[in-house]
Amino acid sequence: MKLRENCRYALVVPTSMGVRITPQNGQPVASSNLFMMQATSAETNVASISSYLGLPTKVLTTFVKGSPIADFIKRDLRARGMEYEGKEVEQGGPWGYRHQFNIADSGYGSRGPRVCNDRAGEVGRTLNIKDFDLDRIFGQEGVGILHLSGLIGALSPETSRFCLELARAAKKYGTLISFDLNYRASFWQGREQELHDIFTEIASVSDILIGNEEDFQLCLGVQGPEAGGKDIAAKIDSFKEMIRRVKEQFPGASVFATTLRQVENVNSHLWGAIMLAGDEWHVVEPRRIHVLDRIGGGDGFVGGLLYAILKGWESEKWIQFGWASGALATTFLTDYAQPADEDVIWSVWGGNARVKR
Repeated sequence: MKLRENCRYALVVPTSMGVRITPQNGQPVASSNLFMMQATSAETNVASISSYLGLPTKVLTTFVKGSPIADFIKRDLRARGMEYEGKEVEQGGPWGYRHQFNIADSGYGSRGPRVCNDRAGEVGRTLNIKDFDLDRIFGQEGVGILHLSGLIGALSPETSRFCLELARAAKKYGTLISFDLNYRASFWQGREQELHDIFTEIASVSDILIGNEEDFQLCLGVQGPEAGGKDIAAKIDSFKEMIRRVKEQFPGASVFATTLRQVENVNSHLWGAIMLAGDEWHVVEPRRIHVLDRIGGGDGFVGGLLYAILKGWESEKWIQFGWASGALATTFLTDYAQPADEDVIWSVWGGNARVKR
């Protein structure tokens, strides 16, 4: 697995941008009248690790023309150091297009998180390959890694084709492809065979495959670990066996990764990870982490993993930095981590929470 040299962008992510609103102080949505609003998407959560640490990133998306929410999102992306490119779509009246709303109760203690996605009229569902110059992006400008998410791949027939064509173009120009399967049952309803075929083709040209047992089983038809049992550490061997089966089915990929999570309560999790890089296994045994808001932890893991690959580190550090980036993300009220530098993340890995003056 070799990174393309002399690229304008280290990382490119296609996404559907929206906003996330959360009550203050970990309160339930129905009991609150004050909310924090942030721009959000799973894919920009991933890219945030690289952008905050100084690597050039680009977002491929679409906006509602003249929308104050679109302006809010653009300002946020610029503040996070991300370039963006995307078509401006006419709203089409009060019942036309808009950016998605994610309404989240982060939970507390024994009260679990609850997330409501309000995606009616979502402008991101119109993402179309004809609106982007792939020869310019991948051929002339150059991209180190294209990161694709199953959330965008399954959002609509247009976005499914969009992700597939991006993967084909990236492969043509020597860009590495990362694919986080991110299965969502409601997105797949009525499109199971169509999406299975598209996801299988994307996976077949990917260099990095990421997913949990449900993702690999329901997206690609690869048998996952046996259900049952609460001790996630005891299931590591069965997760390894699942990854071996994925590798047999998709031998073109070089890196396979999955996270491990056991929830003790909302604010205390056991967090681990498994990665196969080439023929070498790397395992982070589940360790206890303290959680402010769990949403975005998995994206943080992927973001840290990709950053470490982009930096050319040895593979052992890929999973360590990914694990720590995911753990860091759960300490933020935003659903993405905002690392000040690499040392912040390595301190999480080292278990060093001492004051730094």
